[in-house]
Amino acid sequence: MKRQVKNNVYWLGKLDWELEEFHGSDYSINHGSSQNAYLILEDKKVLIDTVWRPHTNEFIDNLEKEIALKDIDYIIINHGEVDHSGCLPYLMSKIPNTPIYCSANAVKSIVGQYHHPEWNFNVVKTGDVLPISKDKSLVFVEMKMLHWPDSMATYLTGDNILFSMDAFGQYEAVAELFNDKADKCLLMEEALKYYANILSPFSPLVKKKLEEIKKLNLEIDIIAPSHGAIWRDNPMQIVDMYAKWCDNYKEDQITVVYDTMWEGTMKLAHALAEELKEQSPTTVVKLYNISKTNKNDIMTQVFKSKAIALGSPTVSKSILSSVGGWLHFLQELSLKGKKAAVFGCYGWSGEGNKVLREELTKAGFEVIDQEEKCSWNPREENFENMKNIAKELLK
Repeated sequence: MKRQVKNNVYWLGKLDWELEEFHGSDYSINHGSSQNAYLILEDKKVLIDTVWRPHTNEFIDNLEKEIALKDIDYIIINHGEVDHSGCLPYLMSKIPNTPIYCSANAVKSIVGQYHHPEWNFNVVKTGDVLPISKDKSLVFVEMKMLHWPDSMATYLTGDNILFSMDAFGQYEAVAELFNDKADKCLLMEEALKYYANILSPFSPLVKKKLEEIKKLNLEIDIIAPSHGAIWRDNPMQIVDMYAKWCDNYKEDQITVVYDTMWEGTMKLAHALAEELKEQSPTTVVKLYNISKTNKNDIMTQVFKSKAIALGSPTVSKSILSSVGGWLHFLQELSLKGKKAAVFGCYGWSGEGNKVLREELTKAGFEVIDQEEKCSWNPREENFENMKNIAKELLK
């Protein structure tokens, strides 16, 4: 069923309480999620986005309760990813000539996915305007790489609503729909997790786009993203947070991350975490075993941290595969301005620390010289050296 956003603008999406993962299995969902679509009932009837294909029947049934499909004048697709365009094939089979407004790159992604080049595509770019009534228009703003090359936002004049696509959203099912009704702590936690794991590789582009939007002098009363809560109470608060997050963000926090084979590296990790807290009681210290904690939740804490320490035993002249995979993901995120330390146990050849150091450097971290390379199980002198590592990380 539709729910009013403002005046003649309605939410018509899907609250997916059972969703546990996204982007294949690459992103963990802890609190459900939503795919937000919007219906504008002005002189022109406009559908902004759809929902994921598994929910097509439910979505179309709900849509038809509000409007005859043939009465939809325009379809806006802000982003071609399947969780927003998934209902298009069915919808277009019913109303095949309906104009679709999207970016040039979205035509490529939509045709590439659904193989319908004959659809009535209308390419728009930043600043293009589509009137929908005597005193209201849609203004399009390209949002390249936030987070696909085809992404854009749509602004509704008069009601001052920015349909921001994936930007400013969260993977969270918010039954109350609006940010002022949601759990505020959880809302911001999920918004940060989304930014850290999805948007952080594009932080320089986020920074430029925020500056560009500011120059457009749009009066924004509501930010309506494609996932999670709609920002109607102080909507610019999430824009302000993005401005912080995109600028080499860090807090007074250090995160210790490791995996272990026979607990030696685990003992070093715990000793380091305790030493960090001892030397700097005000610093937040987090400790995670890569094999026991979801990688997205760990990475959210790494994003917040000013420094990390990473540990792995040496295995076959390298590191544990769990740590190797985690490092590959870390490199994708292109974090900047953070320090790192390495540590680990070995029995025979001891190349693990060298591999950790090389991979962290590739990930953009400043790796300190101090390290702990422990032969077999840790002794007192190995634990003692964790004091030196902690001191260097805290400088």
